[in-house]
Amino acid sequence: MSGAPAWTLVTGASSGIGAALAAAFAARGRPLILSARRAERLEALAEALRPQVPVEVVPADLGEPEAPARLLAAVAARGLVLHTLVNNAGFGLRGRFAALPAGDLAEMVAVNVAAPTALARLVLPGLIARRAGGILNVASVVAYLPGPNMAVYHASKAYLLSLSEALFEEARPHGVTVTAMCPGATATEFPHRADPPGTRRVRGGVMSAEAVARLGVAGHLAGKAVVVTGAGNVGAVLATRLVPRWLSRKVAARLQG
Repeated sequence: MSGAPAWTLVTGASSGIGAALAAAFAARGRPLILSARRAERLEALAEALRPQVPVEVVPADLGEPEAPARLLAAVAARGLVLHTLVNNAGFGLRGRFAALPAGDLAEMVAVNVAAPTALARLVLPGLIARRAGGILNVASVVAYLPGPNMAVYHASKAYLLSLSEALFEEARPHGVTVTAMCPGATATEFPHRADPPGTRRVRGGVMSAEAVARLGVAGHLAGKAVVVTGAGNVGAVLATRLVPRWLSRKVAARLQG
């Protein structure tokens, strides 16, 4: 980038995989722009990472339709040129589609689907023009499965995986990498929002957010279209190609029930 700072914008950076991704990029010397709704958490993370790299904090609620444009306008107003966009913000809800609040489902589509799409569309032309940088979209291994009892969450991650793979091919000739990172069960706050109160679930093979982030960042910087984190998750994804869809639906329904 001709000596220009390679600023990396991480959405949903206040906790979990987002905070770990920010730390992983900081470990590689990347100056950071951290965004999420919880400004106090962003500031705490920024203070922890500033000894390594410059860090800017730009709070945003990506559930609001105009938030992607406002976020990038705030970044531009500070004179920061993006090298990498990390679309990490997202959440899930467990329950029957017909019983979950319609407003919550609409918010999930806004945050998980509409916001990363809008941010990618706003950022990608500049990356192509500069022939540098990329987009790292945090999808999930559930993108490979239908999701009874988590229907919209699974669908949103399937969309993000498909979008990422398509954009990988479109952007690659211009020196830009678009990657879908697909973690499996990860030790984050996700279950506290996704699961109804009182739900107790046994979760085997849970990876740390830090391990997931290291693998995702390494794969993205290596130019990969898709990074499935962890050998067990790679095996699970390969298994989905061998199992009939009708059986996948039934297994997923039992696991998410």
